[in-house]
Amino acid sequence: MSSRPPGSLSAQAASLGPHVVGERVVVRRLLRGETGPTGGPAFTDLLGTCLSWGDGECVVAPESGEPVHVALADIVSGKPVPPRPSVRHRVPTREAEVRGLRMFPGTHTEPLGAWLLRSDPAPVGRLYKRANSCLAVGDPGVPVAEAATHVVEWYAARDRDPLAQVEAGSVVEAGLLAAGWQPLEHGEAELRLGSVSRTRRGLGPTAGMAVVAPESGEDRVVVVVPGEGEPLAEGRAVLDGDWLGVHELKVRLEHRRRGLARNVVATLLEWGAERGALTAWLHVESDNHPARALYDSLGLGVHHTVRYLSPTGRFDG
Repeated sequence: MSSRPPGSLSAQAASLGPHVVGERVVVRRLLRGETGPTGGPAFTDLLGTCLSWGDGECVVAPESGEPVHVALADIVSGKPVPPRPSVRHRVPTREAEVRGLRMFPGTHTEPLGAWLLRSDPAPVGRLYKRANSCLAVGDPGVPVAEAATHVVEWYAARDRDPLAQVEAGSVVEAGLLAAGWQPLEHGEAELRLGSVSRTRRGLGPTAGMAVVAPESGEDRVVVVVPGEGEPLAEGRAVLDGDWLGVHELKVRLEHRRRGLARNVVATLLEWGAERGALTAWLHVESDNHPARALYDSLGLGVHHTVRYLSPTGRFDG
């Protein structure tokens, strides 16, 4: 028989209380009248959002089904847990990264198991790492060292430096490092994403300085803030189903901190929303602190981080 006063909690459940109302929690509770597999009391875990706490009970809404009323005296342990990631944040890394190919429509690709070799045969300007690297995410179907050799040969046949894009902290990254590959000094980037509509609302009213300029193809757009000689700011976006990829956001150095980037992003998002875009995504380099602060303020969360590795630690792009 428990010596706890009615409605009290065990020490293990002390992290629960009225303060968790509205939060996601996990609760271990006693199932009265039932016997567990070892012959003792039976317990069960309940995961969901705490709707109320008081009058000797709490009410938890699971992810499916009706809310559950739990007597506080039956709670054995529990704690708040992080919110479940949104559907868009549960998209696999490879699926999210492959969408970047829409920004480089002429790129040649070849699969290597789950890896994807990529090369832009006719680049305009500098070589972009995303279009001229092997997306090394997942299982290549052969040992990583053998796959790395194939990557070197594939890019040598195209007169390109071999380069691999990996998810930071992944098994593939560890395998390539063990094979002697080295990270580039620059280029680590976060893939960020969020809701088009919510991000647009977070930007608030705009001054209308940014305008949509002509761009080839109905699935892509360039937005500029006009200036004398060259734009004060500009950015591009490409539509892929209901995903909008934002890229090449630039602001002239002497015109920064005037809200021009926010104007460009807002106009890009409006263009995408008019065409059915629901998810906005972009890459931002990890050492670009001003841009990361902007995207933090807009609710564009980090999905994953990528790094680039090469056998020599350099890339002539």
